[in-house]
Amino acid sequence: MSGHSKWHSIKHKKAATDSKRGKMFTKIIKEISMAARLGGGDAETNPRLRKAVQDARAENMPADNIKRAILKGTGQLEGSTLEEVIYEGYGPGGAALFVEALTDNRNRTVSELRHIFSKNGGNIGQEGCVAWMFKRKGYIVVEKEKAPEDKLLELAMNASAEDMREDGSNFEIITAPENYDGVVEALKSANVETAASNVAYLPQSYVKLEGKQAQQMLKLMEELEDHDDVQHVWANFDVEESELAGLSV
Repeated sequence: MSGHSKWHSIKHKKAATDSKRGKMFTKIIKEISMAARLGGGDAETNPRLRKAVQDARAENMPADNIKRAILKGTGQLEGSTLEEVIYEGYGPGGAALFVEALTDNRNRTVSELRHIFSKNGGNIGQEGCVAWMFKRKGYIVVEKEKAPEDKLLELAMNASAEDMREDGSNFEIITAPENYDGVVEALKSANVETAASNVAYLPQSYVKLEGKQAQQMLKLMEELEDHDDVQHVWANFDVEESELAGLSV
């Protein structure tokens, strides 16, 4: 699985640049509004909203922006109506992609995503074509330099994580969805910085990509994740870290 978590580390660093911050704010605001719409505006009783608000604060989003997004979600402020949409498809070399989006115009979004897939050697498939390859799990990436392995393993297992494994220069912690919050909190309490953290759709098998196909796949991932309506992209590609070295941060 080498290169999989490294992608998340690179994405984490790219998001810290000014050019990416505006897009990150847009995505988080959409997620806050959707979470509030589905589960109410109280973050204490709405885990999805709590995670979205935590992400917003981690990006130093102003409190007023967070509040307005919640009020739009609960209908107390006027705003566009968002819907959750899943897109499934294939990338270079037959790698599977599972894309989560929030949109106020389904036709526009699918048209734009179809174009991104096509120009990067992929295609959008039928509903259900790749969903069976993925399983919903808590997923946390910690760069090896941020914590010693024995300490991280102890923290993770004491908080009921299912597994911890190496992936190149990172550790990946896998949890049941219901134990995700507890593991994240345990790491936070121990001042362990994470490079990625989410309840994810993790692939159950991987497709090895090299050379041109690997670079095409990375470009496809980058363009999909750069789209304003796309919240998350999960994929089953396996590339070496050397393939990622040329990706600009």
